[in-house]
Amino acid sequence: MDKRDRAELFRTRLDEAMRDAGVSRSALARTAGVDRSTIAQLLEEGGEARLPNAQLAAECADALRVSADWLLGLSARRQTAADLLESSLRITEADRTFADQQIDDWHREAAGYKIRHVPATLPDILKTDAVLQFEYAAFRDKTPQQAMMTARLRSDWLNLPGSDYEMCASRELLESLARGEGYWRGLDKAARVEQLEHMAAICRDRYPSLRLYLFDTKTVFSAPVTIFGPLLAAVYIGRYYMVFRESQQIRALTDHFDQLVRDCDTDARHTAAYIRSLI
Repeated sequence: MDKRDRAELFRTRLDEAMRDAGVSRSALARTAGVDRSTIAQLLEEGGEARLPNAQLAAECADALRVSADWLLGLSARRQTAADLLESSLRITEADRTFADQQIDDWHREAAGYKIRHVPATLPDILKTDAVLQFEYAAFRDKTPQQAMMTARLRSDWLNLPGSDYEMCASRELLESLARGEGYWRGLDKAARVEQLEHMAAICRDRYPSLRLYLFDTKTVFSAPVTIFGPLLAAVYIGRYYMVFRESQQIRALTDHFDQLVRDCDTDARHTAAYIRSLI
């Protein structure tokens, strides 16, 4: 950018930031530690636009809570680096699993958008009461009854017009459910059969508004993640969610999910039949 153009852009953005912040020339001069005439020269219209030195540009940016790069035309984002980081990535305390109030709030925020979900075990909206009872029996923060109510409310969203829910889950986890091994050890056979029948029915009846793909964990991997349209993505790491709101980060996680779908060896159209074969 030509120096004169950059200086004019600085003058325009400085004036805009001062008006937005309600800061006068005198107040900015005091905060920046310069004479009022110095600020007046930077804001002077009609004359030769001037660029400040690095120290003054930084002081003005700090006083007005904007990015110095934005003032100087080096960035289109006016937020400071700290503000950008805070808005793009937050770590939010989580309950035991995705069946909690925070996830429900994010679902409501993303109403009308496509939801992409990789569960930690099985998708909560597909779980029977017996499985929720089995999973939550040992945890203090949420009772099985609370988990059941949350799962029922969330499954009701599948009936809303325009519902679009896409999920990828581990095929091995379903196979271990059928055998009652590993994670599912201790869950009786009747409950396991009921869960498989329930999942198969929903995957058949709700297709294509609900699509469940199955992947082989020996060839692909994904951490538990939910992507709420273009608004946010939440990666579940145990006690916390890593919450991303920056568009590039959401796009990257969306690309990861879409690649996971392509790598799945059981297509959503055939998932119901595959689950029934496990029974």
